Amino acid sequence: MVGIDAISYYVPQLYLSIEDLAKLRNIEYAKLNKGLGLHRMAVPDMNEDAASFAANALLRLIRDNNINPKEIGRVYLGTESALDASKPTATYAIEAVEDALQNDSQERLFSNCDVVDMTFACIGAVDALQNCLDWVRANPSRKAVVIASDVSKYELNSTGEYTQGAGAVAVLVTANPSILTIDDQWGIGTKSEGDFFKPRRTFTKNAILEDLVANLDLRYSKEQVEELLNASNSEFWTDPSKKYELFKEEPVFDGQFSNQCYSDRITEAFAHFQKETAVNYLEDWQHLVFHLPYAYHGRRIIYRNWIDWLNNSGKIENLYAEIGHPEESDPKQWKRSAVKSELYKEFINSKIAPSELASSEIGNMYTASIFMSLLSLLANSVDHDIDLGNETIGFIAYGSGSKSKVFQGQVVDNYQNKIKEIKLFEALNSRKGIDIETYEAIHTSALDQQVAQNEAITISHVETDENIRGLRKYKLQSWTKL
Repeated sequence: MVGIDAISYYVPQLYLSIEDLAKLRNIEYAKLNKGLGLHRMAVPDMNEDAASFAANALLRLIRDNNINPKEIGRVYLGTESALDASKPTATYAIEAVEDALQNDSQERLFSNCDVVDMTFACIGAVDALQNCLDWVRANPSRKAVVIASDVSKYELNSTGEYTQGAGAVAVLVTANPSILTIDDQWGIGTKSEGDFFKPRRTFTKNAILEDLVANLDLRYSKEQVEELLNASNSEFWTDPSKKYELFKEEPVFDGQFSNQCYSDRITEAFAHFQKETAVNYLEDWQHLVFHLPYAYHGRRIIYRNWIDWLNNSGKIENLYAEIGHPEESDPKQWKRSAVKSELYKEFINSKIAPSELASSEIGNMYTASIFMSLLSLLANSVDHDIDLGNETIGFIAYGSGSKSKVFQGQVVDNYQNKIKEIKLFEALNSRKGIDIETYEAIHTSALDQQVAQNEAITISHVETDENIRGLRKYKLQSWTKL
């Protein structure tokens, strides 16, 4: 048996109230709160990024579980918020953790550890998990850490803005795990799509300067603009490239199309999973854990599959008895009735709702959202004295671009011993709220320093020397238990 032996997380200490954002954007709050399940969004401070999130989650995993870092053979990071296109974000994270754990010692704790980033939108960390599970199965004495870390950032005033979030989750993968065993059957659905992506935007330097002088009401010919470019001493304007490439965290996306891709891919993955192992999704899965772009996305996206499951299990008559046959009413009205039916509500409340709770307080964590959904389910069960031991969880992962993976795991008896000290919801309730002005200043990088005095690993500085210009450095700030 191979699976998750320990779990930890890091969420920024700042949050924005969705109600405040709704007022500013003239959106009905009930649409976001009751309709999408949104309450707060996590906001990264000015000195935080995906590497610092990952480092804090890894450090907490090691310290809270008394793990010897030298026994960790892999640290695989799933992220779509990489710091650059070459040096893996995971290397920044392990360097920061190594520095934090070394103290006065100069010993390199991860010198023999395999470290890599894996990127496929929001499913990258699930890819890393599958890879590490196989690696441990090949040699049960091995230990691996999978980290999911991301910043979900959208343009101000966009339709994705209110779903933003950030943070990281780290899990220890071992044989004979203490929390969750994961089966070796996976359903996969893949198709190349453009539902969500982060392209390199290109701008012509001459066009930028022409626009600038025009807005300043200056009269320059194209020849004079060229002369200005040639006479400049700035690093930007003197670069020999005629085009300027800009990478932005904010994606290009089509929300409705992405929802359709999500639905199509998971349906394909369910069908593939059935070929791998016969399963009655309604009966055999006691809980469903999703990638959640927003808290209620899972309950919305699974409707079509739920209807199929009712048909396949012969239980569709129970729905007909409650709301009537579909041919007896308009199709859209019948669907609305089905979604509001007591049968569907019971399905959501018993199998999905507990895994949504953390997402309501954090927002979209991209690669980390499915792992946080798992932690939400486990932490809620401990808080309410609900024993999930031996119950089966179905995992439904999705990454835009697009791919889905479906797999299942069984909760291990006495898993509570590894969860009870995490106190997830207590920690989420102790964060610092910020106002709209501060949020927008952080979003546009208009602040020169951090907002909160965060006792965690954060960015200490960015190198300016020629041969290492732009290299980020991290430091543990006055450590207390995260």
